[in-house]
Amino acid sequence: MYRSHDCGSLRASDITKEVTLAGWVQKSRDKGFMVWVDLRDRYGVTQLIFDEERTDKQVLEQAQKLGREFVIQVKGTVIERESKNDKMPTGDVEILVKELKVLSESKTPPFTIEDKTDGGEELRMKYRYLDIRRNPVRENLIFRSKVAMEVRNFLAGKDFVEVETPVLIKSTPEGARDFVVPSRMNEGQFYALPQSPQTFKQLLMVGGMDKYFQIVKCFRDEDLRADRQPEFTQIDCEMSFVEQEDVLNTFEEMTRHLLKKVKNVDVTEFPRMTYQEAMEKYGNDKPDIRFGMEFGDISAFAKARDFKIFNEAEIVVGIAVPGGAGMTRKEIDGLIDWVKRPQVGAMGMVYAKYNEDGSFKSSVDKFYDQEDLAKWAEATGAQPGDLICVLSGPADKTRGQLSALRMELAERLDLRKADEFAPLWVVDFPLLEWDEDTNRYHAMHHPFTSPKPEDIDKLATDPGNVRANAYDLVMNGNEIGGGSVRIFDKKLQALMFDHLGFTPEDARAQFGFLMDAFEYGAPPHAGLAFGFDRLVAILGGQETIRDFIAFPKNNNGRDVMIDAPSKIDQEQLKELNLKVTVE
Repeated sequence: MYRSHDCGSLRASDITKEVTLAGWVQKSRDKGFMVWVDLRDRYGVTQLIFDEERTDKQVLEQAQKLGREFVIQVKGTVIERESKNDKMPTGDVEILVKELKVLSESKTPPFTIEDKTDGGEELRMKYRYLDIRRNPVRENLIFRSKVAMEVRNFLAGKDFVEVETPVLIKSTPEGARDFVVPSRMNEGQFYALPQSPQTFKQLLMVGGMDKYFQIVKCFRDEDLRADRQPEFTQIDCEMSFVEQEDVLNTFEEMTRHLLKKVKNVDVTEFPRMTYQEAMEKYGNDKPDIRFGMEFGDISAFAKARDFKIFNEAEIVVGIAVPGGAGMTRKEIDGLIDWVKRPQVGAMGMVYAKYNEDGSFKSSVDKFYDQEDLAKWAEATGAQPGDLICVLSGPADKTRGQLSALRMELAERLDLRKADEFAPLWVVDFPLLEWDEDTNRYHAMHHPFTSPKPEDIDKLATDPGNVRANAYDLVMNGNEIGGGSVRIFDKKLQALMFDHLGFTPEDARAQFGFLMDAFEYGAPPHAGLAFGFDRLVAILGGQETIRDFIAFPKNNNGRDVMIDAPSKIDQEQLKELNLKVTVE
């Protein structure tokens, strides 16, 4: 037996017990005649004591040679600690060691394995197995496991069946790029790794499984952005004989369950907002509603004067920054410089201070009087003491820029509280979006999303204004889940393929198996997939998903620990009938 107790469990009630512990040396303090060692395992830290009066000389000498991260086993007696440490659960006791065995020696780690480390992110990713020993990372992984367990418990209680779907599947042209896998047995042919189990879960509904779920790995060979992983995890779900309302109610309940079980937070409100309303009020389709600063369209007032910039703009829109009238000119100039950054792309920003005495002072006083600025305040919901920030230009672009400014101001003003949770359903997305590069419509979600029944006739005459029977669950400004009511009628699915530019032959080649299945009695069905990594991060009070993934990739999609991706041996390439030319 390597241990009778873990390093986090011993208390004053255990004094006089003979125990065996095993773990890693966190740190040691050698006074010559006495050595203290902090022994760490997953459960906590216990202090060990060796002294020349009570410890065998050979054991004391062994203790003096211990280095950081040595793996050791000790046997000894639990005694009362003279200098108690109320910051650790085991701080009332220590182990008077009688026997010491070094199980494994360690090189000096490249960074300190403590809550606050001196290792940069790239270094810690290279030595991720060491980083996992640190409390913050370990606790995040344990938290992730807890959330997964609660998801399974909830869905099992609702009669969902967990079914594994294939990982080696067929590549499709829609959506993001696939990761492809060459087949040795089928020369010149390739599998793809799934971007989602979409078609398989629909086939399970045709198969009568009724309620399916899976916590599943998905893969997208996308251009990488910060905090995006080429492989990620979904809670994938599908239900038969349901409408949109059934899906929303089920997963509202699951979200409440998770918040209560893992955070002890009660959330009662799940407001709903159309896509169009979200874009008009917040400038994006995943708004953070924990704070105000809703957009106010002031075009009608702003264009009533002789200010050329506003008069030539498609839209003039502003937000009221709470307490912002107290900002200095330097701080406001800093905001103007911020919106001009290439990442935001605004040409500039107009502002107006709504003073506590009810008067206004703006950067365009030459063009607008107090009455005009009062209308700005009314449109943006500004109160005395607030700052009104105004952008102008093309409607969609300007709303996006103001959305970025709104989120930046919320960060600066500490309005995004990690312990506050504000879920929101965004519904009625556009079914199709126009792609300038290919000069055709693409599915905004995927080709199997059903249009709103009342909009089907518009497919032939006004496809850009057809609404999808689709919905996203947003939490604290992040999309954590999304889904739709699916097309289950073969004729409607064929019509959808036609509007997406598929020829009948292309549709048959790519999705013939699904179309064939629909000929054998397909039930009405709908589903939703949660981004599990993102969900766990937000429930954990953070937005960086890498902190909740055991072995994440870096921003370039590389695993710097195992050095992947890497070159393949020429013999392997030959077996796969591949030839790689690197210029």
